[in-house]
Amino acid sequence: MYDCIVIGSGPAGGAAAYHLAKRDRRVLVLEKEALPRYKPCGGGVSPQVQSWFDFDFSPAISLKVVQMVCTWQGGDAQVLELPPDQAVWMVRRDVFDYFLVQQAQQQGAQVQSQTAVTGITWAGDRWQVHTTSGDFSALYLIGCDGAKGSTAKWLGLARKRPRWGGALEVEVRLGSHNLRAAHFDFGSVQNGYAWNFPKADGYSIGAGAFIGGKPQDFRGICAQYAHHFGVDLQSVKHYGHPLLCWQGYHPLHSQNALLAGEAAAIVDPFTGEGIRPSLLTGMLAAQAIDRALGGDPTALANYSRQVHQEWGIDMAWARRLGNLFYRWPELAYQVAVKRPSTRQRMWQILCGHSRYRDAAANGLKLLTTALLNSPFRR
Repeated sequence: MYDCIVIGSGPAGGAAAYHLAKRDRRVLVLEKEALPRYKPCGGGVSPQVQSWFDFDFSPAISLKVVQMVCTWQGGDAQVLELPPDQAVWMVRRDVFDYFLVQQAQQQGAQVQSQTAVTGITWAGDRWQVHTTSGDFSALYLIGCDGAKGSTAKWLGLARKRPRWGGALEVEVRLGSHNLRAAHFDFGSVQNGYAWNFPKADGYSIGAGAFIGGKPQDFRGICAQYAHHFGVDLQSVKHYGHPLLCWQGYHPLHSQNALLAGEAAAIVDPFTGEGIRPSLLTGMLAAQAIDRALGGDPTALANYSRQVHQEWGIDMAWARRLGNLFYRWPELAYQVAVKRPSTRQRMWQILCGHSRYRDAAANGLKLLTTALLNSPFRR
């Protein structure tokens, strides 16, 4: 009998387990894959997340990027040099996620890998979680099983019309390289961008769309983009995955249960960022469960409102900005990306030094004014 069962061991699940175990709660993490497990992901992490944990993430960081380079269809490069306090972490998810799980285990959390959850049943005063390794019981439940997980559906919290994005990525292992910049390429992807995020021993190259649209040849886009870095992707394995983007407030709580991470549809609809909000919602979910175990009957409902306040309001601005930016990307590149102050503000949002609510209104005004006076307008 556990205080809480966490379904999924990604950033949200690891954060929830850590913060609950730190509070001496009996926690079980169930993970369907063997650990550590590979997860396709660009791997950019805001250093802001360090303030949410009392241990050092340094062993799980592959590289810190000190430069941002934006291009339009591979050319017209715009460079931003980054101050040390705004260097964004680059991580490999198998290392980063497992490191977080290990921190939770050191606090007393139990972890059972290679255990797929097949269903859940509310037994009147506890959850029965059915798995390929038998049944487990807990007073509370946190669903952290990602965009393709079933917990949201089982809890009746799945969105009726989810806002899906999609991405395809490859991991390129290199003996050595000089790249210490995060590269963003616009114009080759509709409703998104291509990227090259460096790691200590290679690159993560990908392409993603974040506001829907027609199917695209992500494989071909990635292959063409990789040639700019002298990389041939012909013999490299490609990984495709959906993204469940934020599309407005909706409840994330049910009977003695919460959703966190991408299961809660928290991906940034402008940039596709998912690790930071996963860690945030995992931590907030743990705090809410701890309060509920302590007798607070409003804790779970307050969690839904808190996620909306601390993340969702910014995502509403991100969605507005993304809808305008990706509808007229060439105009946006000319009037916004090529402006040094705009690149600086965007990077400050990515690294956690600023928020969309503080900067997006000016960005929308800039784009709208340019659009009204531009030949790009249709």
